[in-house]
Amino acid sequence: MSIALRKRAVEPDRIERAITGIVRRVESSGQTEVTSQQVGELVMDALSQLDQVAYIRYASVYRNFREARDFEDFVEGLNEPDEEEVE
Repeated sequence: MSIALRKRAVEPDRIERAITGIVRRVESSGQTEVTSQQVGELVMDALSQLDQVAYIRYASVYRNFREARDFEDFVEGLNEPDEEEVE
């Protein structure tokens, strides 16, 4: 998260609250083991709420975009309304 948020204007207390929220979600899941994939998705969720640029930075590494088209598809998906919002 810190690399994705580098040089972004996000207050440290907001970052700390996001991290605390991730930890709480993991702890409250009741699982004794949590996969890196689960943690990655939680981080992506948190970053999407904090800063869109940081979210895209993280996603580009986490999702391992191999081509420019992969990146384009991801960014286009950000601009589409969620199905829940459309209803």
